[in-house]
Amino acid sequence: MSQHDDDLAGVHSEEGDRHGVVMDDSDYEDDELDQSTSKATEHITAMDVKKGKDIQGIPWDMMATTRDKYRQSRLQRYANFENVPNSGRISEKECMPAEKGQLYYEFQHSTRSVKSTILHFQLRNLVWATTRHDVYLMSNFSVLHWSALTCKKQEVIDLQAHVTPCEKHHGNYYEGFYRTPVSTLAVKHNLLVTGGFHGEIICKFLDRQGVSYCCKSTQDDNGITNSLEIFEKPSGSLHFLASNNDCGLRDFDVERFQICNHFRFAWPVNHTSLSPDGKLAAIVGDNPDGLVIDPSSGKTIHELRGHLDYSFASAWNPDGRTFATGNQDKTCRVWDIRNLSKSVAVLGGNIGAIRSIRYTSDGKFMAMTEPADFIHIFDVESGYSRKQELDFFGEIAGISFSPDTEALFVGVHDRVFSCLLQFNRRRFYSYLDSPV
Repeated sequence: MSQHDDDLAGVHSEEGDRHGVVMDDSDYEDDELDQSTSKATEHITAMDVKKGKDIQGIPWDMMATTRDKYRQSRLQRYANFENVPNSGRISEKECMPAEKGQLYYEFQHSTRSVKSTILHFQLRNLVWATTRHDVYLMSNFSVLHWSALTCKKQEVIDLQAHVTPCEKHHGNYYEGFYRTPVSTLAVKHNLLVTGGFHGEIICKFLDRQGVSYCCKSTQDDNGITNSLEIFEKPSGSLHFLASNNDCGLRDFDVERFQICNHFRFAWPVNHTSLSPDGKLAAIVGDNPDGLVIDPSSGKTIHELRGHLDYSFASAWNPDGRTFATGNQDKTCRVWDIRNLSKSVAVLGGNIGAIRSIRYTSDGKFMAMTEPADFIHIFDVESGYSRKQELDFFGEIAGISFSPDTEALFVGVHDRVFSCLLQFNRRRFYSYLDSPV
């Protein structure tokens, strides 16, 4: 994980914390869209868009620029953050072409009543869908639940307040935390886990009152929690992995809320994802090369060579044979465990690093996100040769497919037009599929 770079627009260090990189507005500073919020509509529906409205409610007819001109300006002026100079430009030569213009997910709804926010410009895993109607996201110091069915929000955890555990577990930090800055979030199997800038871990079961567990996973000054992965062991026990900037990967047993494995690596661990059978883990971090390891022993099985910069995203295809990694060199590489000597596909973005990757649960689609403005949804069965491109404005706080694949939620962070976007899977039904 990178420390602060004074040349990066829109980003500054937290006072007193040289590792706490936070985001004011976006990586791209521009006042052209900084208009009164009263000119924007709070809720936009698919019908509104068919009538000509913008999916974010941006009133282009009142702006000093057109949408097309502003897009061109963004493409020309957006500065991708790199730890390795020119990594994005060099990697472009390897990117395979993909046919654009597909329509796999259609716009359904957007709301500005819940505002997605980001505290670290490199970490974009702050939106999680548990059903096609239920979404959890970070909004400043609040973990919010949004119902796409009722269009209502509810605060799940107020992190501005004093958060203390209400259950007794060995290692619980009973003093709790106050005003906890959250760097990453995960929600799965009825468990919500947040990770903080100083190694804070907060666990809450969605069907229980209060918080079950709090701990400081590390005392290292550079212990920011970069990512979290919740999973079930073959035995059925619930665990989560915490990837930290102190070069550590920790496996927590949720039943006892104890660390059952702690592995250390030669570089900060930015993201870890587990294979569907739990036998392999892909690990990426502050090194161009990633790793495939045995998650039970920490033993390295194979190095992943090909990326040119630091990686912040990874995800396994449900087929269990392939997985993807996202890098600041503006590429996503797809790997096959049957031959890890080189990646089987190199997919390129438009303006920046690939900071988040998600597969649908049926393995048919893979979405990769840039820091802002663009999400690319690939048809996996086509060999990643066809894709849909989602195009909007603002930093991307996170994306999440619903477990049934029917919905895709996107958190957009912007000075004025922060919102939550919902897209629904496009289905083609004939009259024979209609109910009689």
